[in-house]
Amino acid sequence: MKVNAEIEFARTYPSPNPHVKLTEITYWSEGIRVKGMLAQPVEAGQYEGILYLRGGIQSIGMVRPARIAEIASQGFVVFAPYYRGNRGGEGKDEFGGTDVYDVLHGITLLKNYCISDRVHLFAFSRGGIMALWSAILRDDLTSVVTWGGVSSLRLTYKERTDMRRMMKRVIGGTPTKIPDVYDQRSAIRRANEINLPVLIIHGALDDNVKITHAHLLEKSLKGHGKVVETWYYPDLTHFFPGILNHEVLVKALNWMREK
Repeated sequence: MKVNAEIEFARTYPSPNPHVKLTEITYWSEGIRVKGMLAQPVEAGQYEGILYLRGGIQSIGMVRPARIAEIASQGFVVFAPYYRGNRGGEGKDEFGGTDVYDVLHGITLLKNYCISDRVHLFAFSRGGIMALWSAILRDDLTSVVTWGGVSSLRLTYKERTDMRRMMKRVIGGTPTKIPDVYDQRSAIRRANEINLPVLIIHGALDDNVKITHAHLLEKSLKGHGKVVETWYYPDLTHFFPGILNHEVLVKALNWMREK
């Protein structure tokens, strides 16, 4: 078996920003090849790292080069795993199953490109589940931002009727038939083990991931005396409009720097 986080192949990827270099990387995770994208500021510096955790599944919500270049342009080295089974990666996307290892090994890979030892998690939508597990299973991270993030797969199944067929196929059944599997994939039950500052960003009108996920995570973290901050936007949905989106992103990145 190949060493986890070992790079199998890397190729330069066209960057939408002349100040950011993009590289698509194939790396090893639990015996299979998976892919992700690395974004580095062209100008040398002692940059902190961000592991960007995409939303969606398969082609839906795929990593956007423009988004990670936007983050890197603010002075960070960014790595965004595609998760297994995507863009030619081996295995299958499991929506918060063994694909969590792709994130854990992605953190190790990212650290090889950072001079700073400060590495943060920045999650969007489904990426929230991946970020929470990473915060529990790694002890070398600095902070977590979860934006429109999923906190509970049970809630997702209940609220998103359009996703139930996919979830039954990927997870193996319904929450009624296999409740333990759903609970095991929902890191919220182990919120007491999250020892990083957490920032929750959520639009109150979000129909993709309802704000109940944010409220559940906030309540769980506060119940265990954890450091948590919330930015709730009463008039916004899952996708923030362009200029405001960028403003909130920059504000969140500054929040990370202060932790």
